[in-house]
Amino acid sequence: MQHSNVDHIKTLGADVRALRKARGLTLSELADVLGRSVGWLSQVERDKSAPSISDLQAIARGLNVPVSMLFGHTNIPANEQGYIVRAGTRRPIGAPEEGLIEELLSPDLTDDFEMVHSTFQPHSRLRHPITRPTQEVAYMISGTLDLTIGQQKFTVRAGDSFRIRGEAYQWANPYNHSAVAIWVIAPPVY
Repeated sequence: MQHSNVDHIKTLGADVRALRKARGLTLSELADVLGRSVGWLSQVERDKSAPSISDLQAIARGLNVPVSMLFGHTNIPANEQGYIVRAGTRRPIGAPEEGLIEELLSPDLTDDFEMVHSTFQPHSRLRHPITRPTQEVAYMISGTLDLTIGQQKFTVRAGDSFRIRGEAYQWANPYNHSAVAIWVIAPPVY
């Protein structure tokens, strides 16, 4: 079955709006960054206008997400959009430079939270602590991960879970196997 671009755009507009709001940007602020009018951006968010490829690249840069995040709605049956994420259609998120591969498990970014599948490559680490204005809970599916949350250090393994509440954190996988975790993050940051 072939799906129209409209099916793709309907989810895209909601995601652009959710990402903009998660970053605390107004329509006017993001429009300024994009060099576009507030009216045009509003139409994109309301699914009234289809952005070009170069527009999508600019939106991705303005929201600090990989452009693949905005292309991830293709080949999803219309009746599954907003409900189902098939294993082979997860959208890549984040930046893999640190040895972390992340995929969005949530159907879109319109909820008050997001679910993320994270794979921490062997011998990888987050080089600098980060702090996000979020509450996050993660469950370790496999592997071992060293964490620093605030001033405390932990080692978590398959079956363990942990929480981060707006604290600085850092992770490392100095081990020979990948570690995999499922995260719930509120509010969405990707």
